Amino acid sequence: MALPRWLKIALGVGAGIAGANWFLRRVWFYRDPQRTPPTDPDLILAPCDGKVVYIRPVSAEGTVFAEKLGRPIPITEITRADWEGVSPEGWLIGIYMSPLDVHYNYAPIAGVVRKIVYTPAKANLPMVDLWEYVSMAWLRRAVDLLGKRYHLENERQTVFLENERVRVVMVEIADKFVNKITTYIREGEQVRAGQKVSFIERGSQVDLLIFSRAVEILTHTGAQVYGGLTPVARLKG
Repeated sequence: MALPRWLKIALGVGAGIAGANWFLRRVWFYRDPQRTPPTDPDLILAPCDGKVVYIRPVSAEGTVFAEKLGRPIPITEITRADWEGVSPEGWLIGIYMSPLDVHYNYAPIAGVVRKIVYTPAKANLPMVDLWEYVSMAWLRRAVDLLGKRYHLENERQTVFLENERVRVVMVEIADKFVNKITTYIREGEQVRAGQKVSFIERGSQVDLLIFSRAVEILTHTGAQVYGGLTPVARLKG
């Protein structure tokens, strides 16, 4: 017996949605595009693909103000590790990675990996609600996420990098549905600017801490950036 036309259409639409979902989750999500970083050594590059959701100055006391909490946050609450003997003053740039973004992470500068600190969590909280997800993943609008509970509580990996001119920290923060963070570097290793350093599954976020005020910020809240390609700051002098 021939199927009704409406049922054929419904089955076709369902199959198309299922196929698109499989492709996005199993193929597109794991894509590994070739990246050729800029050669200017004064540039600090985006550590990942995604939407810039905040840019905040870090005080000399090592705090960043979060409007959502109505108080300063010590950056050690975000990094869960400290760079002893270094002035924490500088900048914090937060980049949200939606499931549509490339999920490899890249070294923002050439330098030495001084320390890698992994911090587990009992349970990862969701980064965004449904409307925030739609706004950032599909409408490509930034939502200020600084100070939300996941930002301070979820599983994370903190990577300390330095060269003769600047020290930076990458904080890779896991979302509720993240399976794992795969790391390709080791402590003491010399890395190139734009080199792949890790892969983080599903939705996630990377915070970039620049331990210097002697920089020019080259990006803005709401900008779409690409890891290992897009300059987010330039060293002065």
